[in-house]
Order: sequence, then structure tokens, then C-alpha cells
Amino acid sequence: MKKGIHPENYRPVIFQDITSGEMFLIGSTIKSSEKGKFDGKEYDLVKVEISSASHPFYTGKETVLDTAGRVDKFKQRAAKVTKKKA
Repeated sequence: MKKGIHPENYRPVIFQDITSGEMFLIGSTIKSSEKGKFDGKEYDLVKVEISSASHPFYTGKETVLDTAGRVDKFKQRAAKVTKKKA
């Protein structure tokens, strides 16, 4: 890696996919108060909702990830529009 091109706080960080549980160790500057272990060493831990381990494009499986009720809200709005058209 070239010297002097990365910020001072650039370090290895664990990104954990909360859907699949898969963990990735990636260099990042993101801040996190959580810690996690990867290969016996402790690093900062950042949890993400979706990654290549759970994304339908990469897995070939279609899943519905709804952490904030967005799918239900969309279905309700779509039902209202359908009723108005009928």
C-alpha cells in the first residue's frame, strides 16, 4: 500500500451481515463503538443489513428484508391506488 494516501484512522474493520451472519474484514475509516473478533483478533464491528452474502443478485435467492415495515407500507399504498382505479 502506498504511503501517505490513506487517512490516519484507516484500519481493518469487521463488517457483519445481520441477515446471513457472514463477516468481512475490510480496511475502513468508519467509527464504531462495537467490537468483534475475526481470526482471533479484536476489531471494530459494523453491522450492515445486506451484503454480497445475502443480496439476491449474488445468492440467486429472493428474500424480503424488511426492518422498518417498508414492504407493508408499500402494499397498503398500492392497495389504495388499486381501489381508486376500480
